Amino acid sequence: MDEQQFDRLKSVSAKSFNDQKALIKKVLAGRDIACKQCGTPIRVTLPEDKKTTGLYCAKGCTNIALDFVL
Repeated sequence: MDEQQFDRLKSVSAKSFNDQKALIKKVLAGRDIACKQCGTPIRVTLPEDKKTTGLYCAKGCTNIALDFVL
C-alpha cells in the first residue's frame, strides 16, 4: 500500500466514524432517523432492555453496537 492509498483509507475511515458518531447522537437525542439501506426507523436498545445494546433497524442493515458504563 503506498502513501496515497493509505491517506485515502484514513480519510474514508474518518468519514465513516464521524457519520456513525453523528447518527448515534441524533438517535440518542430522540430524533426519528431512517436506515439509509432499507428506510425503516433506527431504534436504540438500552442495557435494561436486552443483553446486547446498540442501534438497529428492523431488517438489520444498521447494526451499531454500543458499550454502556453503568
